[in-house]
Amino acid sequence: MEIKSNKIDGANATIEATILREVIDANLEKIAKELAKTASIQGFRKGKVPVAVVKKQYGERLVQDAEAEALREVLAKGLEELNIANDSLIGEPNISKFDKSDDKIEVAVKVAMRPVIELGDYASMIKDFDKPVVTDADVEKRIKELAEAQAPLKDITRNRKMKDGDTAVIDFEGSVDGVVFEGGTAENFELRLGSGQFIPGFEDQLIGVKRDEEVVIDVTFPENYGGKELAGKAASFKVKVNGIKVKDEVAIDDELAKKMLPGQEDATLEELTKQVKLQMENEELSKLYNDELKPALLETFVAGINFDLPEFVVDQEIDMALNKKAQSMSEDEINELRENSDKLEELRDSLREDAQRSVKATFIIDALAAAENVKVEEQEVMQTIYYEAMQMGQDPQKAYEQYKDAGYLPAVQMSMVEDKVLSQLLNSKIKEA
Repeated sequence: MEIKSNKIDGANATIEATILREVIDANLEKIAKELAKTASIQGFRKGKVPVAVVKKQYGERLVQDAEAEALREVLAKGLEELNIANDSLIGEPNISKFDKSDDKIEVAVKVAMRPVIELGDYASMIKDFDKPVVTDADVEKRIKELAEAQAPLKDITRNRKMKDGDTAVIDFEGSVDGVVFEGGTAENFELRLGSGQFIPGFEDQLIGVKRDEEVVIDVTFPENYGGKELAGKAASFKVKVNGIKVKDEVAIDDELAKKMLPGQEDATLEELTKQVKLQMENEELSKLYNDELKPALLETFVAGINFDLPEFVVDQEIDMALNKKAQSMSEDEINELRENSDKLEELRDSLREDAQRSVKATFIIDALAAAENVKVEEQEVMQTIYYEAMQMGQDPQKAYEQYKDAGYLPAVQMSMVEDKVLSQLLNSKIKEA
């Protein structure tokens, strides 16, 4: 058996071989003899079936098994020549050539290895940055907003014109082309003006209206409105204002702190102020991390850390990007790609650079996580999915099972690892104000 092995780079290799007919025949003979010991064929006692009968009974299956055995031998010898351990391989070997003739089989196998990544002094690639500053005025404003959110509504005694922030108590009846539609009527509905709760334009047209007045409000439902029968339609609402409510004033003191910090009976306004400030600082830091620092840091690592990428992993990433792009294509565009291989290859090439960057970033995060001893256990993934599901009013267990069945858990886990490792690296570079 002639074998030619070639290590293309640190992540890819090819193994070519010529498998002679006698090798296949020898393998077939060995497999048939082993099978003869256990085969059950009518007319013969178990273990006494002649090899010739076994060959006739199992025919093509034995040939396939013999060829597979030869391929495994090619792969094993090729990896040995290249000094590549099995546990360093990624994915299944790809048989790129399998040409059979009467006396031999010409084969070529592509293999991919996990790249060796030299991170170097990656800490020096992270820039120092100033911790976001939250002023006392910012904290006071937030506490005032929290207090107002706790305040009960009260009817105003003076019949003035409504303004933004007021709560209108209204009866309304909506119609399209003169026909009242389902869900378009209500009585004594409380609507805070400026909340954006109703169709765009509805709340604006109530500003300036007084108690006991009746108005007709004309609006147009958005094109993306949930109810298809109303989407994009012009509608008229007959509206009667029954009352106007405003938020009652709430004292900003220790009593408010006790309400806002349940379980802390001795809570004070000073303690509430400290906690609100800490929360706001964390919010600002999280926003800075997610919007600016994390994406920029990952780009820095991708640009500054170089290593070879496994071709098949990049191809898989291109396939996913292509499938996603196809979802927004017309049927004619998809058919054109099916019929024109050059155009399909051109499209794949246009996606390659982004795919390479994505694959490279994934390997870098994996290496950084190992270097920083960052791990995300399955329990953490479950807790994250449960929390998000509860926030959206969904069944947590059902949401988790859907993620699991769809095969999304590894992606969620990787995303959490990325978030955790980049946060840990950035935390070491914060400069206190």
